[in-house]
Amino acid sequence: MPDWIPDVLGDEFEQLTLELAEDDEGPVVATLVRALPARSRWWERLTRERGALEDVDVLYIHGWSDYFFQKRLARFWTSRGARFFALDLRKYGRSLRDGQTPGYITDLATYDEDIAAALHAMGRGGEGAASDRRLILLGHSTGGLTLSLWASRHPGAVDALVLNSPWLEFQVASARPLIAPVAELQARWAPREVAPQVDLGFYTRAQQEVSDPDDPVEVNLLWRPAQTMAVHAGWFHAILSGHAKVAAGLSVDAPVCVLLSARSATPTRWSEDLTRADSVLVVDDIARAALKLGPSVTVERIDGALHDVFLSRHEAREEAYRRLDRWVRAWSAVRERQT
Repeated sequence: MPDWIPDVLGDEFEQLTLELAEDDEGPVVATLVRALPARSRWWERLTRERGALEDVDVLYIHGWSDYFFQKRLARFWTSRGARFFALDLRKYGRSLRDGQTPGYITDLATYDEDIAAALHAMGRGGEGAASDRRLILLGHSTGGLTLSLWASRHPGAVDALVLNSPWLEFQVASARPLIAPVAELQARWAPREVAPQVDLGFYTRAQQEVSDPDDPVEVNLLWRPAQTMAVHAGWFHAILSGHAKVAAGLSVDAPVCVLLSARSATPTRWSEDLTRADSVLVVDDIARAALKLGPSVTVERIDGALHDVFLSRHEAREEAYRRLDRWVRAWSAVRERQT
């Protein structure tokens, strides 16, 4: 296996290239990033309180047209004692290679190989449960959909699932059953056909408008373009198939925390409203779909949050971290009482 090397995010992070099976575009890799929290001095370690999550591994997966760059999110977990890892899936971000179609797959289960390779590199075995450490999966948007499906297919592998605006339902839920057969035919006969670009770049603009100099975020626009990457028919069908599985009901046997904006806004033209709402998903539909993930689901609605709640304006972002902290503390306390 290749060695860990310095990551583009700086001294706090390292990356590891995970070799995967080739596909019709050639060699394929995923990239695992790990956080390296600052080492405290020996006398500080003797006197500090034991972190509540010191026996926890966190694996983060990004959304569509995205990659991992959220340093503060990593620090949230490492400051509580957890080991934090993030996975740039095949053909995204650090894992994108020349000649590849960005983000392209035809079945979300394809990512099982990426996830298995990441878990193995984390010392957990490919199925995730071969460890005495607890496992939290953390997914944003499409990553949340991918991890929900994975957790349902791998009972007992996950101790908690945390979802940041997961894409659990199509933006027009009532239209999905009508669109799905057409999407299936299109995926079968012309899987690489590209849909018209409908993203006007307003979501990216909203993030820039609410950026906080006291909590800076640097984004590589080659890996996370202002307008989303091209949508291909095969990929779109894979997403709709995932939505259908959620609608039919999943079997995630771990507690689930879903963080969502309090409301949605339609991005047909620019307005200040887009800086205080989710302009990507219909959050009410996502909240309803989340209840079908498993028997224990908490939905946290955050006023003023963007699609990525942790990239929202200051007040909403701080509230998102407070809600996450509260949920994780409660989850950890219950686990401790059970052991």
